[in-house]
Amino acid sequence: MKTFTLKKEEIEKKWWLIDADGKILGRLATEVATLLRGKRKPEFTPFIDCGDFVVIVNAEKINVTGKKMEQKKYYSHSGYPGGLKVNTLKELLDKKPEEVIRKAVWGMIPKGKLGRAVYKNLKVYKGPEHPHDAQKPQEYRF
Repeated sequence: MKTFTLKKEEIEKKWWLIDADGKILGRLATEVATLLRGKRKPEFTPFIDCGDFVVIVNAEKINVTGKKMEQKKYYSHSGYPGGLKVNTLKELLDKKPEEVIRKAVWGMIPKGKLGRAVYKNLKVYKGPEHPHDAQKPQEYRF
């Protein structure tokens, strides 16, 4: 029996729409990472971007468990001495709620050239509107 390998011409990408309202951040991120990689498809090939496009709306309405709103911290550094910036999850949700979901998903996909290509298929929006109506995304429930 020969091993099946997907070719770039045979890739069929779907568009999925996920409403993040009331969803738990980590569980949402794992589902999105799985869809982006295409791991639920029978023709999954680990070294080819065979995943789907994912549109997430209502990013500002996600939930987290425990005391993560006050205790979870996001670090960034400008590269200069004393340039460390620390934000809590609550602060980041107030400023840029899309970044919270993007960072959670980025942590769950492989790093490197393929991971960056897969990550570009993720579209996150703060409110319920999105500009991808022409692609007719299907609602994804989990």
